[in-house]
Amino acid sequence: MNPPDSARARAEALRAELLHHNYRYYVLDDPEIPDDAYDRLLRELLALEAEYPELVGPDSPTQRVGAEPLAAFAEVEHRLPMLSLDNAKSAEELAAFTARVGKALGREAVDFVAEPKLDGLAINLTYEDGVLTRAATRGDGRRGEDVTAQVRTVRSVPLRLRGADWPRLLEVRGEIVLPTEGFARLNARMRESGQRTFANPRNAAAGSLRQLDPAVTATRPLAFVCYGFGAVEGGPACATQFQMLQALRDWGLPLSPQLERVSGLDGCDAYQRRIGAQREQLPYDIDGVVFKVDALADQQALGFVARAPRWAIAFKYPAQEALTRVEAVEFQVGRTGAVTPVARLAPVQVGGVTVANATLHNMDEVVRKDVRIGDTVYVRRAGDVIPEVVRVLVERRPADAKAVALPAHCPVCGADVVRPEGEAVARCSGGLYCPAQRKEALKHFASRRALDIEGLGDKLIDQLVERELVHGPADLFRLDQAQLAGLERMGEKSAANLIAALDRARSTDLARFVYALGIREVGESTARALARGFGSLDALMAAREGDFVQRRGVRGIGPVTAAALAAALADAADPTSGVTPVDWLLGLGVRGLTQPRAEALVEHFGTLEALRAADAEDLRAETRSLIEGIGPVVAAHIVAFFAQPHNREAIAALREVGVHWPEQGAAEADDAPVEPAARPLAGLTLVITGTLSRPRPEIKAWVESLGARVSSSLSGKTDYLLAGEAAGSKLARARDLGVEVIDEAGLEALIGGAG
Repeated sequence: MNPPDSARARAEALRAELLHHNYRYYVLDDPEIPDDAYDRLLRELLALEAEYPELVGPDSPTQRVGAEPLAAFAEVEHRLPMLSLDNAKSAEELAAFTARVGKALGREAVDFVAEPKLDGLAINLTYEDGVLTRAATRGDGRRGEDVTAQVRTVRSVPLRLRGADWPRLLEVRGEIVLPTEGFARLNARMRESGQRTFANPRNAAAGSLRQLDPAVTATRPLAFVCYGFGAVEGGPACATQFQMLQALRDWGLPLSPQLERVSGLDGCDAYQRRIGAQREQLPYDIDGVVFKVDALADQQALGFVARAPRWAIAFKYPAQEALTRVEAVEFQVGRTGAVTPVARLAPVQVGGVTVANATLHNMDEVVRKDVRIGDTVYVRRAGDVIPEVVRVLVERRPADAKAVALPAHCPVCGADVVRPEGEAVARCSGGLYCPAQRKEALKHFASRRALDIEGLGDKLIDQLVERELVHGPADLFRLDQAQLAGLERMGEKSAANLIAALDRARSTDLARFVYALGIREVGESTARALARGFGSLDALMAAREGDFVQRRGVRGIGPVTAAALAAALADAADPTSGVTPVDWLLGLGVRGLTQPRAEALVEHFGTLEALRAADAEDLRAETRSLIEGIGPVVAAHIVAFFAQPHNREAIAALREVGVHWPEQGAAEADDAPVEPAARPLAGLTLVITGTLSRPRPEIKAWVESLGARVSSSLSGKTDYLLAGEAAGSKLARARDLGVEVIDEAGLEALIGGAG
């Protein structure tokens, strides 16, 4: 039957689209559409070709398994083709498969081998006389890519088989995967070093294995799981798939722990339901389960169709990724004040549920992924957590796409939104007032080291807030016994005890009260230092950043740059006519003196005469802590907290209900002097990279104890990069940003022998 022109045109369009997506998926490891969208296109083409066989051609994706191998690797021809599997996406399609198999074999009871369908990269391992001689990717099913050197770095791939009864020649088929825990660690490492992260474990596994340098592959936590075999010459005779897999396990090849032998449709259906329920707890991503007829003689009898065996099928679960559109971005406020951007999406099915919202984590992630309102995005859902936007399809971005901006004010309470320098998370500053933070703020306020309100536990606070009996901490002291007795698990005696505890809590000390306020990064020791340093709450509330830290010199000019600049200034000739002061400074060729720092120097000193008169100490940036343990970051948190009218109102309300403490002048508060010299790194921001003489967490804790702030990411505001061996990309980035690089000896010099 001659196909109509419409069918011919549609088939051609489908073939072109599928071939394009094959190339993106198999060759570039950068798919544009999720697997279920690809499957729908392929099914449509299969239906067309089934209705009009004349449309079938040798170049049709239905006659192929995948795409051409990468040109960067040597080509390998498989001894036996690595075919794909037909899919079943419903219980009815699975029942149809088992019925076809039973009918073809002439019996109802058919045993199957069942295992998870791993979401990684298919691989074919060749063992000759028990030794691994070649590893090749699946490629187009007949020819793949030689990745032997890369696979040798995967620890779960045995380089020599165990035992002695293995075949003279053995092709082992399996999947290279990246376990979910390793995937999270890898992406965190790549994000820290400023590299592009992977969208999912499958892409990470494929990208890691296709590294031309095996040393790079060796740094990736890849794993191998065996699921079958190809050509076999010699060795023990096995009658079933299950027996052969057990032999492979005995020879040292890892199998899926979920491998089972099941019987008939009931066994298959029970298995897919059970694995589906466990899917989120498995240590690796799966997109379904696979059923294979167990008896090898039955497999031989059933044979193959053009692109798949008749004796096996993949039961596919709902996709955990989907494409949709970002319709808006809103900001949610968490219980600790974190302001998180959330994408409002065109509803889409992901992992079997309808998804309309996805987290964007923080503004750094919004910028890194370049998410804009109107974009088409990949959305991923794994587990019961809120889905996340994985990647933007920039090529589909509409002309009217809008950038996402962090709000200046909290969307819940209207307080200022602050984002401390060098931090990814923005926060609402209305801690005592903001309804979104109310429960957490009250729990902290009542905690043992704060006002120590005995009997006021988390569940009781939840009830008080949910019943709208308490809106702020002062409302706690307005509660009466009757209100409390009416709550769950509260009787007259418990209520009376809590009223008595609240009365006792009215009398406290300044350090406890300051700690109870929940100011960011103000712990017990910092609260005590503030009480000693200011003596009264009014003095603390009136303080500005200059009352906490004293700055000298120009930010970004470290001791090495300062010494070199002072020497250069002493020997430099006067600037020629028409040369700006900034250009003249840059012309001195002082290492580490970038244009922004030259501009800062000119602005700070005002005239060239004043600048040339400066010595190294005048030039060097130095921050002196006036209050023990408080640098510029914590000072900014304190000032921002007391600047919010809502927080000041909450403090006034607490005083009105009788919360009090003894106050005295700062000089009388404590006889122990504040020693800023004990924190010589106060006010400095450091980034640590490379291998050092001590573990990195130990060095981080040490420099933090000396006042430094340690960040995981470099920026123009970073003061120093502490670099050990194998510093990597951060070293180059520091040089690009003009950040001064020091080693451990330089750090000791900076500290001046402290610690």
